[in-house]
Amino acid sequence: METNEILVVAMLVSFMALIFTGIPVAWALAGVSIAFSFIAIYGFEWFGWDTFFLTDMRIFGIFVQRIWGQMSNWILVALPMFIFMGLMLERSGVTEKLMSNFILLFGRFRGGLSLGVVLIGILLAASTGIVGASVVLLALLSLPIMLQQGYNKGFASGVVASAGTLGILIPPSIMLIIMADQMSVSVGNLFMGALFPGLMLGAFYLIYILVAAALFKNLAPAPTDLPPVTLKLIFDTLLAVVPPLLLIFAVLGSIFFGIATPTEASGVGAFGATVLAAANRRLSWAVLKEVGMKTTLTTAFIFGIFLGATMFAVVMRQLGGDDFITQSLRSLPFGPSGVVLTILFIAFLAGFFLDWLEISLIMLPLVAPVVVLLGFDQIWFIVLFAVTLQTSFLTPPVGFSLFYLKGVAPREVTIFDIYKGVIPFVLLQVLAVLMVFSFPQIVLWLPDRML
Repeated sequence: METNEILVVAMLVSFMALIFTGIPVAWALAGVSIAFSFIAIYGFEWFGWDTFFLTDMRIFGIFVQRIWGQMSNWILVALPMFIFMGLMLERSGVTEKLMSNFILLFGRFRGGLSLGVVLIGILLAASTGIVGASVVLLALLSLPIMLQQGYNKGFASGVVASAGTLGILIPPSIMLIIMADQMSVSVGNLFMGALFPGLMLGAFYLIYILVAAALFKNLAPAPTDLPPVTLKLIFDTLLAVVPPLLLIFAVLGSIFFGIATPTEASGVGAFGATVLAAANRRLSWAVLKEVGMKTTLTTAFIFGIFLGATMFAVVMRQLGGDDFITQSLRSLPFGPSGVVLTILFIAFLAGFFLDWLEISLIMLPLVAPVVVLLGFDQIWFIVLFAVTLQTSFLTPPVGFSLFYLKGVAPREVTIFDIYKGVIPFVLLQVLAVLMVFSFPQIVLWLPDRML
């Protein structure tokens, strides 16, 4: 192994080691980048290494140029706007109306409460894209009711955690916006490509709930104290679904039909969520201030990791990391499909220890060009990679949806209940990955038709 390849491996190992010490990801990325810049600059000079890096301080000028390029990217303007939309929609009261009506309508069937949670999770995913907000909101509204009705603790926890996680895949998704920026592809094409896989995964959840509730009678029993279904209840339920559907159509419809860019549509979504909050008399200066502060903090956190990842990528490429990764993957004796499956397996394992953001910013730009060279469609692979990364929210020990859920769950729900409950849903996510891998048209059909 050549000197620069040793440095590439050492750089990756050093970053992983710092993550396990609890150092914030942004600081770990930036610190490793600066440290290995100095090692490479002075190492090649002092030790006479036979591969040349930048033997002066120009690398730090490149840092500034790349960071400026990230901060001036208009695509990323959509990021804080979609975050604002999700947080404002959480406070608009729309979800509470949906939950109360869905409980009365679907709750009378075995597993019906869980079906309502997944359906609301799909609507939230298509109108917010904020996983943390969705999981917390669904947990607060539905978990106590399901436990009161005798639902298994693990089953109820798994339903809430998985339904709330759909927002990372179903557009408008923050993850897809970041991936589009990293890979220089159309956000609209990624949104269209991810729509059917996300809905397919939601359908898998619904089918599993129906089958599990039918096979295991005590898993999700049907309550007996609900009032009968009336036309008024059906009408009220449909009326409660209309506002989020209108918001979804305004955002995604304007993108899919070419009326607005994703950046413009994010502004429409933020305004629409604010209007919904005002219509439900939930809008106040205090709410506006709280949503604005949380939007700023979340955006700053993401951009901090962005800047660190930009520096990390610069050093990695200067050391020949792209070539090293390409040669390593192409030398695998598995064939093109085997290489893709190997990449997905590595991403799946990385999700046990890393957040999706680090994997998207570090791993995806290194492996996606290799997959394209092997003859695969780039949009298909990015969406396939995104479906794989969705598991990172549910896999311990760093599954963020598990932490969100545990933080607001009733005391009797233990972390072991949550871990046990998400296992079937992780397996369903793996099944979704295999389906998208085996049938690329699940991703490519809608972008091809719309274009």
